[in-house]
Amino acid sequence: MEVEKFYYDNKIVKYFLIATAFWGIIGMSVGLTAALELVWPEINVVSWLSFGRIRPLHTNAVIFAFVGNGIFTGVHYSLQRLLKTRMWSDTLSWINFWGWQIAILTAVFTLPLGYSTSNEYAELEWWQDIVITLLWVVWGVNMFGTIIKRRVKHMYVAIWFYIATFVTVAVLHIVRSFELPYSLMHSYPIFSGVQDALVQWWYGHNAVAFFLTTPYLGLMYYFVPKAANRPVYSYRLSIIHFWSLIFIYIWAGPHHLLYTALPGWAQSLGVVFSLTLIFPSWGGMLNGLLTLRGVWDKVRDDVVLKFMVVAITCYGMATFEGPMLALKNVSWIAHYTDWIPAHVHVGALGWNGMLTFGMLYWLVPKMWGTKLYSKSLANTHFWIATLGILLWVIPMYWAGFTQSLMWKEFNADGSLANPNFLETVTQLRPFYMMRSLGGLFYVTGPCIMVYNLVKTAKQGSFIANEEASAPPLLNPNKGNKGEHWHSVIERKPIRFLVVTLVVILIGGIAEMMPTFLVKSNIPTISSVKPYTPLELEGQDIYIREGCNNCHSQMVRPFRDEVKRYGDYSKGGEYVYAHPHLWGSKRTGPDLFRSGRGNKMNKSEAWHYKHLISPRTTSEGSIMPDYYWLTDKLDYSLLKNKISALRTLGVPYPEGYEDKAEADLKKQAQEIYENVLKDPDIQNAKPDMEIMALIAYLERLGSDGLKTDESEKKEISKND
Repeated sequence: MEVEKFYYDNKIVKYFLIATAFWGIIGMSVGLTAALELVWPEINVVSWLSFGRIRPLHTNAVIFAFVGNGIFTGVHYSLQRLLKTRMWSDTLSWINFWGWQIAILTAVFTLPLGYSTSNEYAELEWWQDIVITLLWVVWGVNMFGTIIKRRVKHMYVAIWFYIATFVTVAVLHIVRSFELPYSLMHSYPIFSGVQDALVQWWYGHNAVAFFLTTPYLGLMYYFVPKAANRPVYSYRLSIIHFWSLIFIYIWAGPHHLLYTALPGWAQSLGVVFSLTLIFPSWGGMLNGLLTLRGVWDKVRDDVVLKFMVVAITCYGMATFEGPMLALKNVSWIAHYTDWIPAHVHVGALGWNGMLTFGMLYWLVPKMWGTKLYSKSLANTHFWIATLGILLWVIPMYWAGFTQSLMWKEFNADGSLANPNFLETVTQLRPFYMMRSLGGLFYVTGPCIMVYNLVKTAKQGSFIANEEASAPPLLNPNKGNKGEHWHSVIERKPIRFLVVTLVVILIGGIAEMMPTFLVKSNIPTISSVKPYTPLELEGQDIYIREGCNNCHSQMVRPFRDEVKRYGDYSKGGEYVYAHPHLWGSKRTGPDLFRSGRGNKMNKSEAWHYKHLISPRTTSEGSIMPDYYWLTDKLDYSLLKNKISALRTLGVPYPEGYEDKAEADLKKQAQEIYENVLKDPDIQNAKPDMEIMALIAYLERLGSDGLKTDESEKKEISKND
């Protein structure tokens, strides 16, 4: 048979590789800065560098810039070689590359400036979401074009995971990005309250699953056998691993919302499927580690394999711990504490980071036709990164247990042993210092790697177009007698895509549709009203400053939480909340019952002092000084906001836009007068931003207190 000559495109791989290393250092450095701000709050010197604003920048930079470029690096390299063909379109490859970098750069500017939707891992605004969607489609079209023109009959297991990544991330991103814009830089999610929270963690959990996990499993299935020069351990285990993983994973999101106002049946589904997730996850881990059977001696000497073994081990640890955290009695201890960031970073630093580093150390010598410049430096990177992971996660596990035990400790007389939330915060500073040291160690590693890889490249010669040859593929759809049943799907990429889409849609539809369509899942409360214009502006300032990164708005039905904060939260109290703002971490106390008439309520003057200089009211606080909240309140978009929310079902009367400004000024004047009752406060003005934020905090959780007895019985029955 005639052999065709062609060329692999290494140039696009090179550019994605450089971007991976660059954004890795940037994203990790921003994370280190955020960690240091929790040790020394004085570092929050300007608004655009404050913790609440750069925390989402850190997560987006690491997930979508570092890991995202790592995915594209590995996929563009491996896909060509697995399919024995060049990428379908060089033009689409470059649109993918430059478009992705530009999208990331927009986030570098918008997030520190406070343009955020507040949705975890989906903070970017509506027009950025559209750009990302188009770029994702470009990548998918190029990938499927490459698969269709392949020179091999069957798709290797790595490609299955690439397809699942493309399909599922597209679905997740589109559903989470259903927003109604009210200006170029602002929007409200179309979902509210309980539904918004469910959509968020259906997205948030599966963004981890299908952006940080499935594509990296594909990279594992390609690069580990290549680095070890061994075939993958088990083809059948690969099949079981793939289909069970993508089916089960999509159901597990509600385990992030245990003991919240989410309906109990949805929480239970999340728990059940989270527990069963152990089996496919560990099937993949074992398939990766057992691929190295017989070459463990090589692991001691091969730094690439060292990185990959630690990565797979961390994947196994994280995917065991995740289902355990889904157990209600474990979530009772761990949720909202620093245990959760520790768990997340075992995956991010260990699984994604270490596998990426191993892949880059393997790729550069290959593409430059030389040997690694310094094995010693690579080994130094390995050990300093491993130490960095340990110094990061161990103190955070310890901090998580400390927080939970202190929150839940009672005296013999039934009173809280630590009634002041700040008593917990002050105990955590040593742990935060250790975490920062671990972060410093870890970010030093890629700096060493970049030096090592640049020196490696300089001693070789880059192979931009790598020559290859293979016979043409004839009759790709024709089967072979006695072939495995799965081969039928592997031969037909479009069928594979459709089956994958059906498998991942089942769980999402089963969980979300009843929550959206069955009214009794979220009992209404007649006393709950929309925010006033000033409170609405305050909510948007709260989102802008990233307050939800440190404060939750969900009081769970636990003895300690009810004792500390007040009555537990009900689903009907959030029906007009666009977005939900339940939060996922308590660095500071829960704020849902901070409104008038609640146990947590403070005076307007206290809020003013606390926001401008937190340590004047709360000695030892690690909250930033929000001195910029004395700026004049801009309510030029108020009419647009009210109109948009009315479109989404919030019952503002028709024409209220024309009266809203007067109501805003009236309420601001009332708060201003109450602030001035404290003689220590000087230079306050009624038109400052801080008046709006105080109004919002004074409103939180106050509506639910007015619930009549019949409504309470109905809510209790549904809860």
